[in-house]
Parts: sequence; structure tokens; C-alpha cells
Amino acid sequence: MDDFSAALCECLKEYGLETGAWVLLPNHYHAVVLSERVLELLKALGRLHGKSSFLWNGEEQMRGRKVWCNAIERALLTDSHHYAALNYVHHNPVKHGHVERWTDWRWSTANEYLERLGHDEAVRRWKEYPAKGLEHEP
Repeated sequence: MDDFSAALCECLKEYGLETGAWVLLPNHYHAVVLSERVLELLKALGRLHGKSSFLWNGEEQMRGRKVWCNAIERALLTDSHHYAALNYVHHNPVKHGHVERWTDWRWSTANEYLERLGHDEAVRRWKEYPAKGLEHEP
């Protein structure tokens, strides 16, 4: 996952103006990215998916199996939607049972986010902008 997360971050950096959050899990990832080059970003992610799928399928002798299915664009039009999306991304490893605390997941911007905001502001945003399907607190 280290190699893929590095490649993902390079891709997001190249085609995005700002990456608000990202998380990589064993079978999917999420990213909140501000970009003026969305179509180019989606194409680059498609190339990343194809390359990593080919390598992983080769390692496991599973040619033809889909590893990554797609990348989609979803506009975040309000501050509340944006903050809820950041919460959802950072807490996704907890939702899927990989860790108990969102800051314990290695392949994410959660700790950078917490360091930038501070604990009190992160908790305030969690309470004010809850993410669907995530009932626990940070």
C-alpha cells in the first residue's frame, strides 16, 4: 500500500490545486481534491488504476480481475458538505474496522489534518458536520 499511496499522492498533487484529505484502504480509497483539471485528474487516476491492477494481477496470477473499478467526481458545493466529506474520508478506516481510532491509520492525511486544526477544532467540526454512517466521535 505504500507504493500505491505514494503514486496516488503524486497524481493528486500533479492535477490538483489542493488535497483536503485522502485515505487508502485495502480495497478502495477516497480523496477530497480541489482541481481545475478534473478530467485530466480522472484520466490520470484511470492510468494509475490500470498500472496497479496489471501489477497486482500479475503478482497473483489473476489476469483480467478488476482491482479498481472507477473514479468519480462529486462537487462539494457548501462548506458543510466539504467538512462532512473531510470527516468521512478521515474516519473511513474506523468505519471499515481497520482501526479503532482514525489517527491510527497510516495511509491517510488524518494526522496532518489533526495537527493543522488542533484537537478541539477537529472535534468541533466532527460534531457540527457529521459524516453519514459514522456515529463515533474522533
